[in-house]
Amino acid sequence: MFSTIGYLICVPFAALVRLFYNLTGSYGVSLILFTLVIKLILLPFQMKSKKSMVRMSRMSGKMQEIQKKYANNQLKMQEEMQKFYQEEGFNPMSGCLWSFLPLPILMALYYIIREPIVYFMDFGGREAGLAVVERAQELIANAGIQLNASMGYEQIAIANVINTQFPDFIAENPGWVSIDYHFLGIDLIQTPWSAIGQFADGVITPALIGLFLIPIISGVLSLLMSKVSMSQSAQNTAMNGSTKMMMWMMPLMSIYIAFIVPAALGVYWIAQSAFSIVQEMVLGKFYTKKLQAEEDARQEMIQADRQKRQEEAKQLQEKQRQQAAQKKSLKEKRQEAQAAKALKAKKAASSTTEAGRVGDRPYARGRSYKADRYDDQ
Repeated sequence: MFSTIGYLICVPFAALVRLFYNLTGSYGVSLILFTLVIKLILLPFQMKSKKSMVRMSRMSGKMQEIQKKYANNQLKMQEEMQKFYQEEGFNPMSGCLWSFLPLPILMALYYIIREPIVYFMDFGGREAGLAVVERAQELIANAGIQLNASMGYEQIAIANVINTQFPDFIAENPGWVSIDYHFLGIDLIQTPWSAIGQFADGVITPALIGLFLIPIISGVLSLLMSKVSMSQSAQNTAMNGSTKMMMWMMPLMSIYIAFIVPAALGVYWIAQSAFSIVQEMVLGKFYTKKLQAEEDARQEMIQADRQKRQEEAKQLQEKQRQQAAQKKSLKEKRQEAQAAKALKAKKAASSTTEAGRVGDRPYARGRSYKADRYDDQ
Protein backbone atom coordinates (compact mmCIF):
# COMPACT_ATOMS: atom_id res chain seq x y z
CA MET A 1 0.00 0.00 0.00
CA PHE A 2 2.68 2.49 1.05
CA SER A 3 4.80 1.60 -2.00
CA THR A 4 1.79 2.31 -4.23
CA ILE A 5 1.18 5.67 -2.53
CA GLY A 6 4.87 6.53 -2.87
CA TYR A 7 4.80 5.59 -6.54
CA LEU A 8 1.74 7.78 -7.16
CA ILE A 9 3.49 10.69 -5.45
CA CYS A 10 6.63 10.23 -7.55
CA VAL A 11 4.84 9.82 -10.91
CA PRO A 12 4.02 13.51 -11.59
CA PHE A 13 7.49 14.63 -10.56
CA ALA A 14 9.12 11.95 -12.68
CA ALA A 15 6.97 12.98 -15.65
CA LEU A 16 8.12 16.59 -15.21
CA VAL A 17 11.81 15.62 -15.06
CA ARG A 18 11.37 13.33 -18.08
CA LEU A 19 9.66 16.15 -20.01
CA PHE A 20 12.55 18.53 -19.42
CA TYR A 21 15.08 15.81 -20.23
CA ASN A 22 13.37 15.08 -23.55
CA LEU A 23 13.38 18.83 -24.33
CA THR A 24 16.97 19.59 -23.32
CA GLY A 25 18.81 16.25 -23.50
CA SER A 26 20.67 17.23 -20.30
CA TYR A 27 19.95 15.54 -17.00
CA GLY A 28 21.45 18.40 -15.00
CA VAL A 29 19.48 21.09 -16.87
CA SER A 30 16.29 19.06 -16.47
CA LEU A 31 16.85 18.95 -12.70
CA ILE A 32 17.40 22.73 -12.59
CA LEU A 33 14.26 23.39 -14.63
CA PHE A 34 12.34 20.93 -12.46
CA THR A 35 13.47 22.86 -9.37
CA LEU A 36 12.41 26.16 -10.91
CA VAL A 37 8.93 24.88 -11.80
CA ILE A 38 8.44 23.41 -8.33
CA LYS A 39 9.48 26.74 -6.78
CA LEU A 40 6.94 28.55 -8.95
CA ILE A 41 4.20 26.06 -7.98
CA LEU A 42 5.01 26.48 -4.29
CA LEU A 43 5.42 30.26 -4.58
CA PRO A 44 1.91 31.13 -3.23
CA PHE A 45 2.54 29.00 -0.14
CA GLN A 46 6.05 30.38 0.29
CA MET A 47 4.67 33.91 -0.01
CA LYS A 48 2.25 33.17 2.83
CA SER A 49 5.09 31.79 4.92
CA LYS A 50 7.35 34.75 4.17
CA LYS A 51 4.63 37.25 5.00
CA SER A 52 4.17 35.63 8.40
CA MET A 53 7.91 35.75 9.04
CA VAL A 54 8.19 39.41 8.12
CA ARG A 55 5.15 40.28 10.22
CA MET A 56 6.58 38.42 13.20
CA SER A 57 9.85 40.28 12.72
CA ARG A 58 8.02 43.61 12.86
CA MET A 59 6.20 42.55 16.04
CA SER A 60 9.28 41.14 17.75
CA GLY A 61 9.82 44.31 19.82
CA LYS A 62 6.37 44.13 21.40
CA MET A 63 6.70 40.37 21.88
CA GLN A 64 9.99 40.80 23.72
CA GLU A 65 8.44 43.45 25.96
CA ILE A 66 5.68 41.00 26.93
CA GLN A 67 8.18 38.21 27.52
CA LYS A 68 10.35 40.45 29.66
CA LYS A 69 7.42 41.87 31.63
CA TYR A 70 5.96 38.46 32.49
CA ALA A 71 9.19 36.47 32.63
CA ASN A 72 8.25 35.07 36.05
CA ASN A 73 4.67 34.22 35.12
CA GLN A 74 4.52 31.88 32.15
CA LEU A 75 0.74 31.53 32.24
CA LYS A 76 0.21 35.29 32.18
CA MET A 77 2.81 35.60 29.43
CA GLN A 78 0.94 33.10 27.26
CA GLU A 79 -2.34 34.90 27.88
CA GLU A 80 -0.84 38.27 26.94
CA MET A 81 0.86 36.81 23.87
CA GLN A 82 -2.39 35.23 22.72
CA LYS A 83 -4.22 38.50 23.32
CA PHE A 84 -1.54 40.33 21.34
CA TYR A 85 -1.86 37.85 18.43
CA GLN A 86 -5.64 38.30 18.40
CA GLU A 87 -5.35 42.10 18.40
CA GLU A 88 -2.90 41.96 15.51
CA GLY A 89 -4.84 39.27 13.64
CA PHE A 90 -1.72 37.10 13.46
CA ASN A 91 -1.18 33.34 13.72
CA PRO A 92 2.47 32.48 14.43
CA MET A 93 2.01 28.95 13.06
CA SER A 94 0.38 30.03 9.80
CA GLY A 95 3.61 29.99 7.82
CA CYS A 96 5.35 27.01 9.40
CA LEU A 97 3.51 24.23 7.58
CA TRP A 98 4.40 25.52 4.12
CA SER A 99 8.12 25.53 4.90
CA PHE A 100 8.04 21.71 5.10
CA LEU A 101 6.57 21.22 1.63
CA PRO A 102 9.97 20.86 -0.15
CA LEU A 103 10.86 17.82 2.00
CA PRO A 104 8.49 15.28 0.36
CA ILE A 105 9.54 16.64 -3.04
CA LEU A 106 13.18 16.01 -2.12
CA MET A 107 12.34 12.44 -1.08
CA ALA A 108 10.38 11.86 -4.28
CA LEU A 109 13.27 13.14 -6.40
CA TYR A 110 15.66 10.89 -4.52
CA TYR A 111 13.64 7.81 -5.51
CA ILE A 112 13.32 9.06 -9.10
CA ILE A 113 17.12 9.34 -9.33
CA ARG A 114 17.83 6.11 -7.48
CA GLU A 115 15.29 3.96 -9.37
CA PRO A 116 15.13 5.36 -12.90
CA ILE A 117 13.59 2.26 -14.48
CA VAL A 118 10.57 2.19 -12.16
CA TYR A 119 10.00 5.94 -11.73
CA PHE A 120 11.74 7.90 -14.50
CA MET A 121 10.86 5.60 -17.35
CA ASP A 122 7.20 5.12 -18.19
CA PHE A 123 6.16 1.47 -18.41
CA GLY A 124 2.58 1.90 -17.24
CA GLY A 125 2.91 1.34 -13.53
CA ARG A 126 5.17 0.20 -10.71
CA GLU A 127 4.60 -3.53 -11.29
CA ALA A 128 5.35 -3.18 -14.98
CA GLY A 129 8.54 -1.28 -14.19
CA LEU A 130 9.69 -3.94 -11.73
CA ALA A 131 9.03 -6.59 -14.39
CA VAL A 132 11.34 -4.71 -16.77
CA VAL A 133 13.99 -4.58 -14.05
CA GLU A 134 13.78 -8.36 -13.58
CA ARG A 135 14.13 -9.03 -17.31
CA ALA A 136 17.08 -6.65 -17.54
CA GLN A 137 18.79 -8.32 -14.56
CA GLU A 138 18.27 -11.74 -16.11
CA LEU A 139 19.69 -10.55 -19.43
CA ILE A 140 22.77 -9.05 -17.77
CA ALA A 141 23.32 -12.16 -15.62
CA ASN A 142 23.05 -14.45 -18.65
CA ALA A 143 25.65 -12.32 -20.41
CA GLY A 144 28.02 -12.88 -17.48
CA ILE A 145 28.23 -9.20 -16.61
CA GLN A 146 28.85 -8.33 -12.97
CA LEU A 147 26.98 -5.28 -11.68
CA ASN A 148 29.05 -3.00 -9.49
CA ALA A 149 26.51 -0.99 -7.57
CA SER A 150 25.92 -0.19 -3.95
CA MET A 151 22.72 -1.30 -2.27
CA GLY A 152 19.74 0.72 -3.40
CA TYR A 153 21.35 1.95 -6.63
CA GLU A 154 21.15 -1.26 -8.70
CA GLN A 155 18.72 0.23 -11.22
CA ILE A 156 21.21 2.95 -12.15
CA ALA A 157 23.88 0.32 -12.90
CA ILE A 158 21.35 -1.80 -14.83
CA ALA A 159 20.31 1.19 -16.92
CA ASN A 160 23.94 2.02 -17.76
CA VAL A 161 24.69 -1.52 -18.88
CA ILE A 162 21.53 -1.78 -20.98
CA ASN A 163 22.18 1.62 -22.59
CA THR A 164 25.73 0.68 -23.63
CA GLN A 165 25.48 -3.05 -24.49
CA PHE A 166 21.91 -4.14 -25.21
CA PRO A 167 20.20 -1.92 -27.81
CA ASP A 168 17.82 -4.74 -28.72
CA PHE A 169 16.41 -4.75 -25.19
CA ILE A 170 15.76 -1.03 -25.52
CA ALA A 171 13.88 -1.59 -28.78
CA GLU A 172 11.75 -4.29 -27.14
CA ASN A 173 10.68 -1.91 -24.37
CA PRO A 174 9.23 1.29 -25.88
CA GLY A 175 9.11 3.10 -22.54
CA TRP A 176 12.87 2.84 -22.09
CA VAL A 177 14.81 6.13 -21.92
CA SER A 178 18.54 6.12 -22.57
CA ILE A 179 19.64 8.58 -19.89
CA ASP A 180 22.90 10.48 -20.15
CA TYR A 181 23.75 11.39 -16.57
CA HIS A 182 26.69 13.66 -17.46
CA PHE A 183 26.41 17.38 -16.74
CA LEU A 184 29.33 19.75 -17.28
CA GLY A 185 31.52 16.66 -17.59
CA ILE A 186 30.39 15.34 -14.18
CA ASP A 187 28.77 11.93 -13.85
CA LEU A 188 25.70 12.74 -11.75
CA ILE A 189 25.04 9.13 -10.75
CA GLN A 190 28.33 8.99 -8.85
CA THR A 191 28.44 9.88 -5.19
CA PRO A 192 30.84 12.71 -4.31
CA TRP A 193 32.31 10.48 -1.62
CA SER A 194 33.68 8.23 -4.36
CA ALA A 195 35.80 11.14 -5.61
CA ILE A 196 37.74 11.14 -2.31
CA GLY A 197 38.81 7.54 -2.89
CA GLN A 198 40.00 8.37 -6.40
CA PHE A 199 41.88 11.40 -5.07
CA ALA A 200 43.62 9.05 -2.65
CA ASP A 201 44.62 6.87 -5.61
CA GLY A 202 46.17 9.87 -7.30
CA VAL A 203 43.40 10.37 -9.86
CA ILE A 204 42.61 14.07 -10.17
CA THR A 205 40.47 15.31 -13.04
CA PRO A 206 38.24 18.37 -13.51
CA ALA A 207 35.21 16.08 -13.43
CA LEU A 208 36.26 14.59 -10.07
CA ILE A 209 36.97 18.04 -8.67
CA GLY A 210 33.52 19.21 -9.79
CA LEU A 211 31.96 16.08 -8.28
CA PHE A 212 33.70 16.80 -4.97
CA LEU A 213 32.66 20.46 -5.00
CA ILE A 214 28.93 19.76 -5.44
CA PRO A 215 28.32 19.06 -1.70
CA ILE A 216 30.53 22.00 -0.69
CA ILE A 217 28.62 24.41 -2.93
CA SER A 218 25.36 22.95 -1.65
CA GLY A 219 26.38 23.57 1.96
CA VAL A 220 27.63 27.10 1.30
CA LEU A 221 24.42 28.09 -0.49
CA SER A 222 22.34 26.45 2.25
CA LEU A 223 24.20 28.50 4.88
CA LEU A 224 23.76 31.67 2.85
CA MET A 225 20.05 30.96 2.50
CA SER A 226 19.75 30.51 6.28
CA LYS A 227 21.54 33.80 6.91
CA VAL A 228 19.36 35.68 4.43
CA SER A 229 16.21 34.16 5.90
CA MET A 230 17.16 34.89 9.50
CA SER A 231 18.31 38.42 8.70
CA GLN A 232 14.71 39.18 7.75
CA SER A 233 13.07 37.35 10.63
CA ALA A 234 12.45 38.10 14.30
CA GLN A 235 15.21 35.70 15.27
CA ASN A 236 17.81 38.16 14.03
CA THR A 237 17.08 40.54 16.90
CA ALA A 238 17.67 37.99 19.62
CA MET A 239 19.40 34.95 18.16
CA ASN A 240 19.73 32.32 20.87
CA GLY A 241 22.02 29.31 21.01
CA SER A 242 19.54 26.85 19.51
CA THR A 243 18.88 29.17 16.57
CA LYS A 244 22.59 29.53 15.85
CA MET A 245 23.01 25.78 16.06
CA MET A 246 20.17 25.22 13.59
CA MET A 247 21.66 27.79 11.22
CA TRP A 248 24.86 25.76 11.05
CA MET A 249 23.31 22.32 11.43
CA MET A 250 21.22 22.41 8.25
CA PRO A 251 24.14 23.31 5.92
CA LEU A 252 26.34 20.67 7.56
CA MET A 253 23.59 18.08 7.09
CA SER A 254 23.19 19.08 3.46
CA ILE A 255 26.94 18.61 2.92
CA TYR A 256 26.89 15.19 4.57
CA ILE A 257 23.83 13.98 2.66
CA ALA A 258 25.11 15.37 -0.65
CA PHE A 259 28.34 13.40 -0.20
CA ILE A 260 26.63 10.02 0.20
CA VAL A 261 23.83 10.29 -2.41
CA PRO A 262 24.16 10.61 -6.21
CA ALA A 263 25.47 14.00 -7.30
CA ALA A 264 22.21 14.61 -9.18
CA LEU A 265 20.49 15.24 -5.84
CA GLY A 266 23.24 17.70 -4.94
CA VAL A 267 22.56 19.59 -8.17
CA TYR A 268 18.90 19.83 -7.16
CA TRP A 269 19.94 21.04 -3.70
CA ILE A 270 22.20 23.71 -5.20
CA ALA A 271 19.44 24.93 -7.53
CA GLN A 272 16.92 24.86 -4.68
CA SER A 273 19.17 26.96 -2.43
CA ALA A 274 20.05 29.43 -5.20
CA PHE A 275 16.41 30.00 -6.15
CA SER A 276 15.46 30.22 -2.47
CA ILE A 277 18.05 32.94 -1.82
CA VAL A 278 16.66 35.04 -4.67
CA GLN A 279 13.11 34.36 -3.49
CA GLU A 280 13.90 35.31 0.12
CA MET A 281 15.52 38.57 -0.91
CA VAL A 282 12.74 39.59 -3.30
CA LEU A 283 9.85 38.56 -1.05
CA GLY A 284 11.56 40.06 2.00
CA LYS A 285 11.81 43.48 0.38
CA PHE A 286 8.32 43.21 -1.09
CA TYR A 287 6.57 42.31 2.17
CA THR A 288 8.65 44.70 4.25
CA LYS A 289 7.51 47.55 2.02
CA LYS A 290 3.93 46.25 1.84
CA LEU A 291 3.55 45.72 5.58
CA GLN A 292 5.11 49.13 6.22
CA ALA A 293 2.52 50.69 3.92
CA GLU A 294 -0.26 48.77 5.68
CA GLU A 295 1.09 49.87 9.07
CA ASP A 296 1.28 53.48 7.92
CA ALA A 297 -2.29 53.30 6.62
CA ARG A 298 -3.44 51.78 9.89
CA GLN A 299 -1.66 54.45 11.91
CA GLU A 300 -3.28 57.12 9.75
CA MET A 301 -6.68 55.58 10.41
CA ILE A 302 -5.95 55.44 14.13
CA GLN A 303 -4.76 59.06 14.09
CA ALA A 304 -7.82 60.16 12.11
CA ASP A 305 -10.10 58.30 14.51
CA ARG A 306 -8.29 59.85 17.48
CA GLN A 307 -8.64 63.34 15.99
CA LYS A 308 -12.31 62.67 15.29
CA ARG A 309 -12.90 61.62 18.90
CA GLN A 310 -10.97 64.64 20.15
CA GLU A 311 -13.05 66.94 17.96
CA GLU A 312 -16.26 65.31 19.17
CA ALA A 313 -15.09 65.64 22.77
CA LYS A 314 -14.20 69.27 22.15
CA GLN A 315 -17.61 69.98 20.64
CA LEU A 316 -19.31 68.21 23.56
CA GLN A 317 -17.24 70.21 26.01
CA GLU A 318 -18.15 73.46 24.25
CA LYS A 319 -21.80 72.49 24.30
CA GLN A 320 -21.65 71.69 27.98
CA ARG A 321 -19.88 75.00 28.63
CA GLN A 322 -22.60 76.90 26.77
CA GLN A 323 -25.32 75.06 28.68
CA ALA A 324 -23.55 75.82 31.96
CA ALA A 325 -23.21 79.48 30.94
CA GLN A 326 -26.89 79.59 30.04
CA LYS A 327 -27.85 78.08 33.39
CA LYS A 328 -25.60 80.58 35.13
CA SER A 329 -27.17 83.45 33.23
CA LEU A 330 -30.67 82.38 34.28
CA LYS A 331 -29.56 82.03 37.86
CA GLU A 332 -27.97 85.45 37.81
CA LYS A 333 -31.14 86.95 36.34
CA ARG A 334 -33.20 85.40 39.12
CA GLN A 335 -30.76 86.65 41.69
CA GLU A 336 -30.82 90.12 40.14
CA ALA A 337 -34.64 90.09 40.12
CA GLN A 338 -34.71 89.00 43.75
CA ALA A 339 -32.18 91.67 44.64
CA ALA A 340 -34.18 94.32 42.77
CA LYS A 341 -37.35 93.24 44.55
CA ALA A 342 -35.64 93.37 47.90
CA LEU A 343 -34.24 96.79 47.07
CA LYS A 344 -37.65 98.03 46.04
CA ALA A 345 -39.19 96.77 49.26
CA LYS A 346 -36.46 98.43 51.23
CA LYS A 347 -36.99 101.71 49.47
CA ALA A 348 -40.73 101.48 49.99
CA ALA A 349 -40.18 100.89 53.69
CA SER A 350 -38.06 104.00 54.05
CA SER A 351 -39.87 106.36 51.59
CA THR A 352 -42.35 107.97 54.18
CA THR A 353 -41.19 111.32 55.69
CA GLU A 354 -40.77 111.80 59.41
CA ALA A 355 -43.54 114.34 59.46
CA GLY A 356 -46.08 111.78 58.41
CA ARG A 357 -45.15 109.25 61.07
CA VAL A 358 -47.08 108.66 64.27
CA GLY A 359 -45.21 106.35 66.46
CA ASP A 360 -44.28 103.34 64.37
CA ARG A 361 -47.18 103.82 62.00
CA PRO A 362 -46.31 105.64 58.82
CA TYR A 363 -49.16 107.25 56.88
CA ALA A 364 -51.17 107.60 60.13
CA ARG A 365 -51.61 111.28 59.39
CA GLY A 366 -53.23 112.41 56.16
CA ARG A 367 -52.25 115.26 53.94
CA SER A 368 -54.85 117.55 55.41
CA TYR A 369 -53.71 116.84 58.90
CA LYS A 370 -53.31 119.88 61.09
CA ALA A 371 -52.00 119.45 64.53
CA ASP A 372 -54.05 122.30 65.99
CA ARG A 373 -57.22 121.49 64.19
CA TYR A 374 -59.13 120.67 67.38
CA ASP A 375 -57.35 122.91 69.76
CA ASP A 376 -59.41 125.39 71.68
CA GLN A 377 -59.52 128.58 69.99
